[in-house]
Amino acid sequence: MTPATSLESTGLGGAARRDVQAVLWCSVLPMLAGALLPWVLLRPNRLAPGDYLRLPLPWLGLAVLAALLPAVAGRWRRRWVWLPAAAALSLGLWLLGTQTGAALVDQPPFARASAASGVWLYLLGAGVAVYGATLAAPEQRWSGWVWVIPAAALLASGTLGSWSVLAEARSEGARWGQELAQHLRLVGTALGLAVGLGAPLAVWAASRPGVAAAVLGAANAIQTLPSLALLGLLIAPLSALATAFPALRAAGVSGIGVAPALTAMTLYALLPVLRNGVVALQGVSPSVLDAARGMGMSNVQRFWRVQLPLALPVWLGGVRQAAVLLVGVAAVAALIGAGGLGTYIFKGLQSAAADLILLGAVPAALLAIGLDAALRWLEGGLGRRLGRV
Repeated sequence: MTPATSLESTGLGGAARRDVQAVLWCSVLPMLAGALLPWVLLRPNRLAPGDYLRLPLPWLGLAVLAALLPAVAGRWRRRWVWLPAAAALSLGLWLLGTQTGAALVDQPPFARASAASGVWLYLLGAGVAVYGATLAAPEQRWSGWVWVIPAAALLASGTLGSWSVLAEARSEGARWGQELAQHLRLVGTALGLAVGLGAPLAVWAASRPGVAAAVLGAANAIQTLPSLALLGLLIAPLSALATAFPALRAAGVSGIGVAPALTAMTLYALLPVLRNGVVALQGVSPSVLDAARGMGMSNVQRFWRVQLPLALPVWLGGVRQAAVLLVGVAAVAALIGAGGLGTYIFKGLQSAAADLILLGAVPAALLAIGLDAALRWLEGGLGRRLGRV
């Protein structure tokens, strides 16, 4: 049996097979380039210029082999592509930990070993290989997350502890946890307020086209403003309110800080919640509502028992978009003293310290990915249960 007929017998058509192979070969080039480029940047402290270090020859050979294996496996055994792909990604993380650790031997405590361009390029290629593995065997979607287990083991064992970003996290100590908690509070509170305001508005507007156009137009206009400009525009009116009404000032309302940040974030999150809510409620088939009416249901019963359950999966898609959007906007809120992970991003920008920027940006990105995955899972589960997907 030829390789082509072997792959055909696994269920992928010719065009799909070629697409998968193209994705897998696209992962090879960045991994090979990453293995050849500098792997570690060693500096005497976080601000000083440093020296670039490359992979030792034996590890370079292993990285090159790991770069080629997913594409080769995709040619012959598509169901097993996940194994070399996950191994390549895990190898990149392991080499990051071991090489930064080796670079810091006999260095002063303030020395920092950062990931150089080779690491990022190699991990990008390995990520593409993992994605290609899920395309090669769509029935094995779990395989796209296998790499998380060795990555968590490397983190828990301290292998990655010498990486400069984790070294900065240790030096920040409990404050990093407080800023992460503040980021979560800002996102959670703003999302709750947006759903609390947007849900009744969407229900009201769904059966009134004129109202729907007005509220969606207003929400759309707000979102066209840059987040930084919106935060700046809120400083003056909130300061005036706090001055005019001391009770508001006592409650924490002021021109800077959490109050304007929450106001801006809530306004930003309104559009996806409103838009998906209106579309979802208007998308419920009139024949289904007529059938419910024919069964003797009142308007309230039809809404809660028929219209809302059928609209909920699509509506949750808007909540998911709003949650991911808020993770990014919350980072900007640090500029007006609201705290959160953006504190490290702006601190790193001011001092030209890339490690501090990553200390805020990496957890924010992981938080957005985690929120998106969790809400997408909930959305899909509800859709399957209600027969919408």
